[in-house]
Amino acid sequence: MDAYLVGAVRTPVGRRGGLLSAVHPADLAGQVIAEVVQRAGADPAAVDDVILGCVDTLGPQSGDIARTAWLAAGLPEHVPGVTVDRQCGSGQQAVHFAAQAVASGTADLIVAGGVQSMSQVPIGSAMAPAGPYANSAGWAARYGEQEVNQFRSADEIAAKWALTRAELDEYALVSHLRAIEAIDQGRFREEIAGDDSDECPRRDTSLDRMAALKPLRDGGTTTAATSSQIADGAAALLVASSRAVKNYGLPVRARIHHISARGDDPVLMLTAPIAATAHALRRTGLGIGDIDRVEINEAFASVVLAWLRETGADPARVNVNGGAIALGHPLGATGARLLTGLLHELERSGGRYGLLTMCEGGGQANVTVIERC
Repeated sequence: MDAYLVGAVRTPVGRRGGLLSAVHPADLAGQVIAEVVQRAGADPAAVDDVILGCVDTLGPQSGDIARTAWLAAGLPEHVPGVTVDRQCGSGQQAVHFAAQAVASGTADLIVAGGVQSMSQVPIGSAMAPAGPYANSAGWAARYGEQEVNQFRSADEIAAKWALTRAELDEYALVSHLRAIEAIDQGRFREEIAGDDSDECPRRDTSLDRMAALKPLRDGGTTTAATSSQIADGAAALLVASSRAVKNYGLPVRARIHHISARGDDPVLMLTAPIAATAHALRRTGLGIGDIDRVEINEAFASVVLAWLRETGADPARVNVNGGAIALGHPLGATGARLLTGLLHELERSGGRYGLLTMCEGGGQANVTVIERC
């Protein structure tokens, strides 16, 4: 049984301490949940489940925020909710779980997405004070005492693929320029709930300014300018079966063509999108040239540039409206935000296939292929 995307909406992405920083995460997610159901013309009472991604589920993000957000939006109490954590891919994984439920015939209509307030719950809060690997004899026996750190990983990827500081800076500048152009041309208007726009792109950035920044690690090449921005945001998609589409008259916008996740070296950590993309293309029989638009999360510039070198993808089809370097990376929400943007961009450009992939903690990556209907 096929699973279809019949709605997709997001908040603007707010910078740390900015536009959305004082909004309770449940209200942030509740806004887009209510909006995606309303825009699709669906009856909220017909929704079978709510699945949201969220990382660092502490404080205002604790207590199963998927359930809390649905209730905070004033929606029917009989609809349950569940929160998932696949690190940076949590929002994307939420959509995968929704698609699997619909394709299996166990559900017909699911709201899936993600939320994160990094202003209220700082990154890594759930790992303090000892961290996930401390005192694990099994981990130490397998990986020794190697430092597991995303900044180190970004630098090691740059070194492995011989990426220069100048190349990283140039990529980051392109991300900002593309995001600013997209905002100025109104490309995000239809996917955003409310009247506000994305807050993170830096209109005054330049290669000279980037070049003046110190690396985040001694001897490294990664800087704040070539890293994703700490941010707040939420996104929600409505996943429907053919039965729900027919019974409720829902607008079919895209078919979920492929979903999977793959693992890679957990210490190098950020390279799994390469293997995940290859796996998805093998399973679908598609070539990278068949993919009209790609969203790969810009956790760091080195991640995207290494992926481009390995896949041979056309850079003109990748992150065409900017990425997390410019637009921010609200961890649990980003996968859903990217899929929302990918759907709208396929509709805007007339493309057929879109691919989304992103690196995740533990050396993992989700990959989604959608086909515009």
